[in-house]
Amino acid sequence: MRRTAKKRPVTISGKSASSTDPATWSSFAAAKSSAAGVGLGFVLGDGIGCIDLDHCFEGGKLAAWARDAIDVISEPIIFAEVSQSGDGVHVFIEASEGPGRVIRDGRNIERYTTGRYIAVTGDRLKL
Repeated sequence: MRRTAKKRPVTISGKSASSTDPATWSSFAAAKSSAAGVGLGFVLGDGIGCIDLDHCFEGGKLAAWARDAIDVISEPIIFAEVSQSGDGVHVFIEASEGPGRVIRDGRNIERYTTGRYIAVTGDRLKL
């Protein structure tokens, strides 16, 4: 799947796409070779989830609270990247599908495993 600058999902032909309609999705190879939109997106499910941490950099470094949150992730981590904003992190994990969760406790941490689309950057974050 591709994405717009505003993180909206689009098909490889540039039409609106949906995180819940597989008919609008494409393979990674097709999405990568498409010029629609400005970048790639990923639909969660089939054993892949994402933990999304917002506003988690301080002075260009990962904040201690974010490092602590990542350190307690119990699922196997597949990949971590800096988000499109440059101030957040996506941690892709191996996970069974289940309802999403938002954890606020003064921070913004979201966990999704299905029915969600993540605008990806490929800006790898070494953990």
